Amino acid sequence: MKPASREFKNNASRALNDAQLQRALNTVQGGFIEKRRNAADKLPEFETLRDQARDIKNHTLEHLDLYLAEWESKATAAGGHVHWCETPAEAREAILSICKRLNAKSVTKGKSMITEEIAINPALADAGIDPVETDLGEYIIQLRGETPSHIIAPAIHVTKDQIEADFRKTHTHLPGDRNLDESTALVNEARQILRQKYIEADVGITGANFLIAETGSSVIVTNEGNGDLTQTLPKAHIVMATIDKMVPTLEDVSTILRLLARSATGQEFSAYTTWSTGPRRPGDLDGPEEYHVVVLDNGRSGMLGTEFQDVLRCIRCGACMNHCPVYQSIGGHAYGWVYPGPIGSVLTPGLIGVDEAGQLPNASTFCGRCEEVCPMRIPLPKMMRHWREKEFESKLTPHTVRTGLGLWSWLARRPGLYHLATGIAARALSAMAGRRGRLRSLPLAGGWTRHRDLPAPQGRSFQARWKSGERSMQ
Repeated sequence: MKPASREFKNNASRALNDAQLQRALNTVQGGFIEKRRNAADKLPEFETLRDQARDIKNHTLEHLDLYLAEWESKATAAGGHVHWCETPAEAREAILSICKRLNAKSVTKGKSMITEEIAINPALADAGIDPVETDLGEYIIQLRGETPSHIIAPAIHVTKDQIEADFRKTHTHLPGDRNLDESTALVNEARQILRQKYIEADVGITGANFLIAETGSSVIVTNEGNGDLTQTLPKAHIVMATIDKMVPTLEDVSTILRLLARSATGQEFSAYTTWSTGPRRPGDLDGPEEYHVVVLDNGRSGMLGTEFQDVLRCIRCGACMNHCPVYQSIGGHAYGWVYPGPIGSVLTPGLIGVDEAGQLPNASTFCGRCEEVCPMRIPLPKMMRHWREKEFESKLTPHTVRTGLGLWSWLARRPGLYHLATGIAARALSAMAGRRGRLRSLPLAGGWTRHRDLPAPQGRSFQARWKSGERSMQ
């Protein structure tokens, strides 16, 4: 997937003016937020689990090399094959080489943001191999030629009417007069189409929510069962994972799983949580003949030991974007790459560079809701500020912004002049606002007043009140 994060402002503008998208985005606030709140409230130890999960991942990241080595040893002993890849190109080549050796003609895929990151579908298609997305949301957007707009609900930007139109356009071998008015009918039709794809597939590719060092296992969490069919029916199961998916033990992953579904979909637990440890063994009734795990770095090791290490705790629940007012307004495609929302605003610059994605950390109100709901307590606003600093230091910030900050810095280092200037400005703005107390337009602030009024300053400043001995701000 070619990054388009440089075009964030234009993308966001188009999204705000897309009436259909705005209707679809209404489901974010109406569904995910309330369900998460109810699920968390019903679990008295929810906040304690957040602390434990944070500590587990912090410990793992501090000793990541040891746990990766232990996991590889256990995975290999179980009959698996591990492929270490530094770049997306290496990961694509590892997957393609397996598929070509097996003469694969078709590949079924479970939902995986990492396969989006390495753009595996176009690579498979170019090699004459048919990639079939089996997650319902992923299947829908594959038919539409689009990319996911959400980590756990990839087709959240699409309405039911659009899905019906896409199914009728694509599934032309089915009766034209069939009833697709109900959501259950759409699900049943997709299930009918995909069932044959599972049977025909030569290779299955899934992501991994976790890699477990203690057992050499990979874990996937789904609600549709498509991941199980994808990894058990074909000749080979390929797991696509990144180094930050590691956890030390089965007990550790069980702790984090108690947070994942509650934070993502408001469930106590997902419908399917599947452990995979090696290929089919003698006596097993099903399972793949080969089990491969492609482990990608792609810049993540460079975040270790930096101010951005905490972002590697992410378990891809999507809670941060569900609660983000910016994401709720523009959706995921505006972010221009694989990871949208607050997590994308921190992770994307680390993976493709602040020169490509420097606009994303600026797309935040800093309301703090993302950190408030993150099950792993990732300080996303703090890291967005760090990226803003790096953007400024690299002189990638627009000239007008750098000039304005320079003038403010010069003024702020001169307290007497600063108090005089801000006092004059406050009185002038109050006079312009009049009794209404709000400004409908203001020179140099058109970006704000075009969409909302600007409250005028009222009363004395905080510093003036503090200096006079007035401590109460009521």
